[in-house]
Amino acid sequence: MMKENMTFCAPCLLGVEGLVAEELRDMGCENVRAENGRVLFEGDYATLVRANLNSRYSERILILLKSFRATTFEQLFEGVKSIPWENFLHQEDEFPVSGSSLSSKLYSVPDCQAIIKKAVVERLKTKYHVSWFQETGPLHRIRFRLLKDEASVMLDTSGEGLHKRGYRRNSAEAPIKETLAACLVKLARVRPDGNFIDPFCGSGTLLIEAAMLAMNMAPGANRAFQAERWLDAQPKVWQAERERAVSLAKTDVAFRAVGYDIDPAAVSLSLENAKKAGVIAHVRAEVRDVRQFSEEGPFGCVVCNPPYGERLLDLREAEKLYKVMGERFERRKGWSYSVITPDEEFENMFGRKADKRRKLYNGMIKCQYYQYFK
Repeated sequence: MMKENMTFCAPCLLGVEGLVAEELRDMGCENVRAENGRVLFEGDYATLVRANLNSRYSERILILLKSFRATTFEQLFEGVKSIPWENFLHQEDEFPVSGSSLSSKLYSVPDCQAIIKKAVVERLKTKYHVSWFQETGPLHRIRFRLLKDEASVMLDTSGEGLHKRGYRRNSAEAPIKETLAACLVKLARVRPDGNFIDPFCGSGTLLIEAAMLAMNMAPGANRAFQAERWLDAQPKVWQAERERAVSLAKTDVAFRAVGYDIDPAAVSLSLENAKKAGVIAHVRAEVRDVRQFSEEGPFGCVVCNPPYGERLLDLREAEKLYKVMGERFERRKGWSYSVITPDEEFENMFGRKADKRRKLYNGMIKCQYYQYFK
């Protein structure tokens, strides 16, 4: 039912659009263009599958069905009704609607949901010649975004967000999202022969994402996606793309990742998750306080998400910790240090200005990513 050429949308965390665009181009996606909080691209059904399996930094992969201006409910209804839904939805399919509205005249999300649902039903009534849809079939989640009166109507192919890699069943307190962790290690320029350290490893997410990047492991190879359950899914394409993704992984890299944490339970969890992720051969973890931190070897890359005021420690304790980090993370040739925190005073407590800083969001918390490499 689906067209050969489609437009896709990859929503992502603010500030990492460039990373998403780069990885999609590397996958062979066409007409890739970054916007605020999302990247658009084009391709066929195999592109849909490849992006789901291989994207480290996107939140999900959506089919962008139509974009149009809508300042009235009538415009929204007609715009949605004009979409050829019969190319995507079978008569029995389930199709709930969810979405968001920002800086738009149509600001009521529940009202927009109802209008969009009604428009889809009216279109399908004329195509399937029925007056009622049971919706007992496979789930096709319709997502919409209204931004400055521009409506985007999309179909979710991923199901669970792409940060759900499948290796983290359990988490330590205040875990970092897998997609953000992948962005942090990419921005830190982790090398396949690298020496990677996270002195606050928690449940091991940064260690695992660093190892997966170094080994070129597809983050979605071991999970299922909503589009696989659709009646017009193409199992042979999914199988071929999975085999391709697995074949590109490199198990013989010299990479090693080391995690430290003061909590023995977190260390055990890191190792358990690394085993589930298939990277345990390249990961170790042990109980150690950051006060005992010392660099080992001629080069290395430290990336961390230390506890901070809004998260686990009160602000005073967090600032004491930053001071210790500044003393232990010595300026040394061959070594780099990258720290994500929402504390705008971090550089003062750490004791030196970052060589580079970048605004990123950890969930809803605005953070800075401070990088030291000179």
